[in-house]
Formats: sequence, C-alpha cells, structure tokens
Amino acid sequence: MTVPPVTTTQSLTADRSWLASLHGTRDVDSITLDMSTFVAGTHYIASTDTNIPYSRFLSGIPVGKITASGLYGLYATGAADGRQTLAGFVFAEVLFAPAQTKVGAAMLWHGSVKTAKLPVAVAPVAPSATCQIRFV
Repeated sequence: MTVPPVTTTQSLTADRSWLASLHGTRDVDSITLDMSTFVAGTHYIASTDTNIPYSRFLSGIPVGKITASGLYGLYATGAADGRQTLAGFVFAEVLFAPAQTKVGAAMLWHGSVKTAKLPVAVAPVAPSATCQIRFV
C-alpha cells in the first residue's frame, strides 16, 4: 500500500496598516515575548486548524521589557515590572505553537505609528532613549 503525500498551503497577509512610514523598519530588534502577559483573541489568534496548529501573534502589539526576566510582555501603564515603559511594537506577525511560553519576535523601537490603526489602544508617549516612536 502506498500512501500519497499530502501538501497544504496557507497564505497569511500581514496587517501593518499601523505603520505611518517605513522609517525604522530596517532597524528592528530581536526580542523574546513572555506569552503569559498576552491574551488570546486580543493579542494573538489561537489556532483552530488541526492540520497547521500554529497560533499567530499580531503585529502592532505594544511591548515593554520585564525587568526581572529580560523578556518582553504587553505594555501596560499600570504595571510595576518594567512593562509600564513602552519599549516598542511587535513588527511582524509571528507563528508559534500554542503551548509555547516564550516566542521570538521583531520589535520596532524607532519609527512612526498610526495610533488609530493599532490592534489595541495605546496612548501616545514621549520618546525616550530606548523607544523613539512618533505617534500620528
């Protein structure tokens, strides 16, 4: 008995409508996300496909650096662990296995962002030495 190979193709289109310009997009930083700080359905799309069981983290999610671990979590003004300081935005969508607790990503820390187009609401903050985002 011969089992024929099965091939599937999935095409994703990244939504980067939140970028106001390409300025800074060549200078993204590599970061690791702490997935315990993000919520399925809001910050990432959990997989429901049994053939391709990868969840998809959205681009444009604001992140802050967690002081104790050095990982990046959801930027939150009320946090007290380092995430209260905006570090940047997840630049590109990332596929990851649902059980992963740490996910590699690229972070835009320098450039222009359209606040109205971000996937979650973010109040503009003043640029700092580590995050040079201009909000439009």
